[in-house]
Amino acid sequence: MAGEIKTRYGDAELEAFRTLIKNKIQEAEKQLALIESAYRNDSNNGTDDTSPTFKAFDEGSEVMSKETSSQLAIRQEKFIRDLKNALIRIENKTYGICRVTKKLINPERLKLVPHATLSIEAKNLQ
Repeated sequence: MAGEIKTRYGDAELEAFRTLIKNKIQEAEKQLALIESAYRNDSNNGTDDTSPTFKAFDEGSEVMSKETSSQLAIRQEKFIRDLKNALIRIENKTYGICRVTKKLINPERLKLVPHATLSIEAKNLQ
């Protein structure tokens, strides 16, 4: 066992990653709710009685803001989906295994990017 190479993370390690990922999902869902709430908030910010020029600028920035919010929401939804997929890999005990090199992904990388499916080595090959 001394020279044995680990091919997967142990159950205790997987449980620690599960907790980390569940916390990240909660945070991400809160942020998504804020983004969606900002997107739906179409108040006119009190520009009804201001000059038409300012109102045009305000409407333009509102459209841009909604576009940005929409893009942020899409990215956040993808992030949540990726995290949920990581939970499935934990269930399957395939979490933390690089899909290219089949080696274990560095645990420090997984703490920073818990939904990672590539090791740094494989990422650099791309």
